[in-house]
Amino acid sequence: MAVLNIVKEGDPTLRKVCRPVTEITPRILTLLDDMKDTLHRANGVGLAAPQVGVLRRIVLVECEEGDLIELINPEIIERSDEIQEEVEGCLSIPNRWGITRRPARVTVRAMDRTGKTFTVSGEDLKARAFCHEIDHLDGILFTDRTIRYLDPDEIG
Repeated sequence: MAVLNIVKEGDPTLRKVCRPVTEITPRILTLLDDMKDTLHRANGVGLAAPQVGVLRRIVLVECEEGDLIELINPEIIERSDEIQEEVEGCLSIPNRWGITRRPARVTVRAMDRTGKTFTVSGEDLKARAFCHEIDHLDGILFTDRTIRYLDPDEIG
């Protein structure tokens, strides 16, 4: 397993739409493992494959230590009408934070590393992380959804 380079804002990879995973191969499994190592090294909450230069529909979310969720070909199938306005940042856009509007609760359908389809729901931070990371798969950055940027002294 390896720690991968996280691409930064300005890299064209971050603005591209990712291809679906059609088969779970050893290469996909290695990518999942390497993304996990990369996420942990960066102390992040989520990581999408395009953030490590791979245009595949793969996302990892870990809002609580030890509760890693691997999502292959994720899609949001339900969103609450209730909206949250909270602080977001991104490993690909260091030292920039902003307030975004996201659903307070979402349900995601995806495949796991064995190719089995499952659903997972999240609220608050987990819902925001699912939305943020799935946006990456379509070339959307949190800055596209920011309603107000924060000054460094507002980050706590």
